[in-house]
Amino acid sequence: MPTDSFFEWLTKSPWAKALNGPEWAFPAVESLHFIGMALSLGTIAIVDLRLLGIAMRRHSASELAADLHRWTLIGLTLMLITGSMMFSADAVNYHHNPAFQFKMLCLSLALVFYFTLHRSATRSATPSHLAKLAGAVSLALWICVVAGGRMIAFV
Repeated sequence: MPTDSFFEWLTKSPWAKALNGPEWAFPAVESLHFIGMALSLGTIAIVDLRLLGIAMRRHSASELAADLHRWTLIGLTLMLITGSMMFSADAVNYHHNPAFQFKMLCLSLALVFYFTLHRSATRSATPSHLAKLAGAVSLALWICVVAGGRMIAFV
């Protein structure tokens, strides 16, 4: 399979060898991945909970989204870079792992949703029932991303 040869090459790349070398390398990158995930998902969840009307009621969703957007992007960038690095450490096995495939599907949907419909929902002109739906869908997608990632080791 042509894709498998690409993933085999990726597993033999210098950055994959660096991650698979010293026993502290992979956990260090994984820790940075979790920090990026906490930063991005935490800021997204704050806006989602505001859209649902559960938290931060003194602030509008548009204010929160604008104030947290930079931190969300920093977290997403850190999470995507470190996630790619961890994937390269064992690309063939990750590629065939159903939990990883589920996580990648949910991550793709969550990112597209975040940069399109979620952004629209944070505007003050959005009807409240659509804003609540956007907040609920966003939270559900990100919960699925985390659950899929957690299950990778067990599948």
